[in-house]
Amino acid sequence: MRMISTLAVALVAALSTSAFAANAQQEKMAACNKDATAKSLKGEERKSFMSGCLKASSAATAPVASAAASKPAAAASKPATQQDKMKACNQEAGAKSLKGDERKKFMSECLKK
Repeated sequence: MRMISTLAVALVAALSTSAFAANAQQEKMAACNKDATAKSLKGEERKSFMSGCLKASSAATAPVASAAASKPAAAASKPATQQDKMKACNQEAGAKSLKGDERKKFMSECLKK
């Protein structure tokens, strides 16, 4: 009986972690897409921006450096700024325990600042 309950807890934890990761990825994609649209980027320029933005939003910083190396200095600084904003907004939303639509609205407003 104890083993079954332990397995059930482990299964629930694994599923919730997976759902959180998918939601975080969706939030990153939405934020990057919104930025690309605001900058009126199209074609290869948009594709490159989205790639850099999504990489900058992740924990890995090495790919950002290589992507930034092919950009002019002004464009290279944008992903780092976006990453800093995303971190700060995520921390603030977590501190306020925001979920669902409230979190999305807060993140959108926060990232516009």
